[in-house]
Amino acid sequence: MIRLIILDFDGTLGDTRANIVLTMRQTMEKTGYPVASEESIAATIGLPLEEGFRQLIPGISEEETLRCAATYREIFEINRKNLVPKLFPGVKETLETLVKKGYVLTVASSRHFASLSGFLTDMGISGFISYVLGADGVTNAKPHPEPVLKTLSALGFSPEEAIVVGDMPVDILMGKGAGTRTCGVTYGNSCREDLSAAGADMIIDNFSELLNELS
Repeated sequence: MIRLIILDFDGTLGDTRANIVLTMRQTMEKTGYPVASEESIAATIGLPLEEGFRQLIPGISEEETLRCAATYREIFEINRKNLVPKLFPGVKETLETLVKKGYVLTVASSRHFASLSGFLTDMGISGFISYVLGADGVTNAKPHPEPVLKTLSALGFSPEEAIVVGDMPVDILMGKGAGTRTCGVTYGNSCREDLSAAGADMIIDNFSELLNELS
């Protein structure tokens, strides 16, 4: 019986694609690298920021990777004030219902904790979330199962009691690696075919459908 829901953030709860793509393109321009396409950038959403740069800029050195990541974070804070992301349809209402039904909700993201906490507060959903884990809180990021295993350990749940919900194959692989159930969402930055290929146990087109899947 599912009691714990481990949620991705970007592309699952918050529609941050425009922020991420704009910031990444501005970062690559400022640091002197060829600017990648929106599709190429979107394909890296869900990965740790440094890994995203490694995929977009083949052969980049570790020093340059860290420089790009630092530049990205500076630009993102500026863009965040001018381009405020929104929750996907049905997210807030569904989170509220899930909590009332007794589910424990957590977030495991490749975003750093400070940024993640800020978004959850700004979007008015932090009160529904019992545990928040950012990329800087683990040694091994998605698709490694560590974020899920650390969440389970912190809250005292078994893998059989948990489900991971996310929009990218890395979310599904993370959950499967930890032995939990998995649910892919199609409205984020991936597609039904890729989520299915990653082995998602269920796939939904609107966040509110999670209520039916868990009943």
